[in-house]
Parts: sequence; C-alpha cells; structure tokens
Amino acid sequence: MTVSGHQLIGQTSYRGDQAAIEPVNPATGKRLEPDFPGASERDIEQACSLALEAFDEYRETSLEARASFLDTIATEIEALGSSLIERAVAETGLPKSRIEGERGRTCGQLRLFASVVRAGEWLDIRVDSALPDRKPMARVDLRQRQIPVGPVAVFGASNFPLAFSVAGGDTASALAAGCPVVVKGHSAHPGTSELVGRAIQQAAKTCQMPNGVFSLLFGAGNVIGKALVANSCIQAVGFTGSQRGGMALTSIAQQRRVPIPVFAEMSSINPVFLMPGAVAARASSIGKDYVASLNMGAGQFCTNPGLVIGCRGEDFDVFKQAAMDAVTRTDGQTMLTPDIHAAYTQGIERWSDHAAIKCLASGSQGTTPNSCQPHLFAASAADFLADEALQREIFGAASLIIECEGVEEMQHVASSLEGQLTATLHMDDDDLELAQSLLATLETKAGRILVNGWPTGVEVCHAMVHGGPFPATSDSRTTSVGSAAIRRFLRPVCYQNFPDALLPHALKEANPYKLNRLLDGEREIWGDKP
Repeated sequence: MTVSGHQLIGQTSYRGDQAAIEPVNPATGKRLEPDFPGASERDIEQACSLALEAFDEYRETSLEARASFLDTIATEIEALGSSLIERAVAETGLPKSRIEGERGRTCGQLRLFASVVRAGEWLDIRVDSALPDRKPMARVDLRQRQIPVGPVAVFGASNFPLAFSVAGGDTASALAAGCPVVVKGHSAHPGTSELVGRAIQQAAKTCQMPNGVFSLLFGAGNVIGKALVANSCIQAVGFTGSQRGGMALTSIAQQRRVPIPVFAEMSSINPVFLMPGAVAARASSIGKDYVASLNMGAGQFCTNPGLVIGCRGEDFDVFKQAAMDAVTRTDGQTMLTPDIHAAYTQGIERWSDHAAIKCLASGSQGTTPNSCQPHLFAASAADFLADEALQREIFGAASLIIECEGVEEMQHVASSLEGQLTATLHMDDDDLELAQSLLATLETKAGRILVNGWPTGVEVCHAMVHGGPFPATSDSRTTSVGSAAIRRFLRPVCYQNFPDALLPHALKEANPYKLNRLLDGEREIWGDKP
C-alpha cells in the first residue's frame, strides 16, 4: 500500500491544505516522502460531525458485529505486511524486531477486545424485578446497562507507533465500547499512521460500519489537538504523552460548556526499591538487569525505571558498580525524533549541572544523528527529599540512584513520591516485613506494583493496570491497557418500568445475548442455567 499523505475522514481520503508535517528518518536525519499537509478547521468539524452522526447506529450494533469489526481491523493490519514494518522502522529508528513485536501486540489487543465485546461482561447488566406486592411500597422493574459516552478523540503516542497509536489501546477500547473514534496521528510517524488508518477504514467498509465510525487527522503543532478536544461532538479523550500536553488538553476539556473527561497517561519515573536481603543475595545481577531494562528502546518507555532506592553499604556498592559497568558497555540507540533527542540532552545537562547529583557512568554516544547516550546518576535521600525537581522525568535512558542511610529514610522517600504507573520491590524472604510496610504506601502511589521484576513490558490481559495517581495519569481510577480500559468510555443508564418491547436488546427478559447478569441481587451465570 502506498503512503499518500492524506487525511482519512470517514470513507474519504484527501490531502489537507494547512502547514505540512515533514517526516524524518531519525537514524539518518533524511526527509521521508511524502509530506502530510495539515487538516483545516473544516476537516476537523467534518470528522467530528460524522462521528456524532455514526454514534447512534454504531453503539447499537450487535455484539458479534462489533467484535467482528475489531477482528477485521487486526486482519487488515496484518495484511499490510512488510510495507507497514518498513515504514515504521524508517520513521522511528526502532529495529524491525521491535516493530514486528509491536504489530503482534496491537493485533492481539484488538482481538482481546473483540472477545471482551462478545462476552458482554462490560455491559454490567443488572436487573431488579418488579415487586408489586411488596409492603409498604411496591417496587417497579429496574434494569441497568452501560452505554458508550459518545465520539472519542484519540492522540497517537510518539514512542509506540502501533500499540499506542492509531489502532492502539485507546482506539480499540473506545471502538469496543461503541464509540466512534477520531484520531490525531502523531507527527513522528505519519506514514505508519496512515497505513494503519487505511486498514481500519477498509475494515469499516468490509463490516458495513456507519460512515464516520473512524477518522484520522494530521497537522503540525497543537492547533488540531486543541480544536478536536474543544469540539462539542467529542465526549471523551484518550492521550499518551507529556504532562504538559496532557494538562493542556485537560484544561481545554474542562473549560467547555459541557466538560468532558480526558484520560491522559503522562509522567512516571517508576521507582524501584531494593530491599537489603535482595541486595545482599544478588547485587550484581540486579545491577545488570536494571541497566538492561533502563536501556530498552533507548529508555523511551513510560515504564522505564528512572529511580532506584536502596540503603548505603557494601552490598549496595556492589549493585552500583555492576550497574555502572553495564552502562559503560552500552551503545547509544537512535531516539524517536530529533525533538525527543534534544529534550533528552537538555535533561542530562540539567542533572549534570545539579549540585546534589553525581554522574556515575555514561555509555557510548552512538553513531546516528539522534543517538541516546545512556547515563546513570546518584543522589542522597536527603537531597532527593529536599528538591522536588529530582522527581522530574527524563524521557530516555537516564536513571537516578537514591542512597538512603537506612530503611526509615527509604520509607520517607516512598512517602514523598508523586503518583506513578509502577513501583517495584526487589526482595527476599528476609525482606517481607520491610516490604509489607512499604506496600501500604506504594498502593497509594502506583497503579501496578511488581516483585522481583522490572517495569518495562506491559502485558495486555484482563488483570493489567496501566495507570496511576496524578501525574502518572489524569484519572487514577482507570487503565489504558487491558480489558478494563473499556470502562473509561462507558456510563450507566437505568431503565425503569419499561415494556419489554422497548428495552435495549441486552436488557430484554429473554436475555437474547445470553449474558451473565446480576438478577435480583444474585449472580446469574448463563452457562450454569438448566
């Protein structure tokens, strides 16, 4: 499939007429063709209006029809073959194996949500039957289901050109919920985005989905994003990116005549706590594994371990030395864009000039124009507690080791942390008491807590939480990965005293979708019925 530089609005395709995105191969610094002229105000309004027009029809599609649509999107993405892989590699500098793996995750995610839609548990059907003879007051028939909130604006992320972009988790969960989607493609990989967008467009046509169920807009700068969130047709927003960007969109959404939710994944340094027993038993291996996680994808993961906390001592020195040795043996990798590389370099300079921070080690610069030179820094717990700026994320392969005088100071560091996507404990059996005392704090700080692992790598499954208290996300009650992500785009409606003929299909007395439901306070499992 050829990349054209087109906006995709419903089933139409055409080039915009505003300032163009000019894609660059970050590994070579060379321009990639074609350019992508930006969408106009008219284009934005058309995409949003079509999404609203499609909403009533799309939200009442059968569970099987909607699930088949998601399955077909995955099939169409796979059918793009090598053209998608080659374009994504050229636009991101990421290795072919990473892109292939991400394509598999993206398609697996779509198929997961297809299975979720078919199961129907997300509808959360609740029925309280009429009790006309109840004394002193009769009860009428009451039924509840979850319905989609309306059209959703999704912002593609820079660091995952497939899994958190056009057909990523936000789009998959919104479409699963019954919400049409308007995506703002990320300027870092517009060609990749267009190819995936055309796969969704083709799937919508094949499955006879309403025109406007999906659109893809491009544009340089922030104009399109602001206009999209401000548009009255849009009823929710999915965003992955910087804290500054997420808060700007949240502010626009809250200033609307009718405010809407923004589900923004923003900033996290993902603290790792090293318990004394674990360090004594395997300091060297922990140090090596830490750096391997830190350097994964040039550190461009939202779950990158940007902070490690431990207690001073000989064992901790062994850990530090192992980590330093591993960093110095690490070659710089290409970062996603020149702007991301520039921001990383500025962050390293800021920490290098900070009086309380010591640079322990750095890796090789790398040979490409936008290489990320890995860095390892250290600071005392006292200095960390005295300066909130030390909690600021550096997006890339840079991490700060915090040295505590003892476990009490480690507790103070844990209590001082901002909200995080993840928190990790490395521990042995001898560390159970300390880990238990930290756990009560970490549960209030992070959406996912790990033991003896590393936070990079997010499993797409039912139990996963990829979220956390602010500033990790704008809403700590949600996740952007896993089947529970569908809940962001739903709201409950109660139907009182409805005749059966007027009830939505999922709520009819005969239960035609064969759904599990809460019936008069008892869980009714369809498969267990005689």
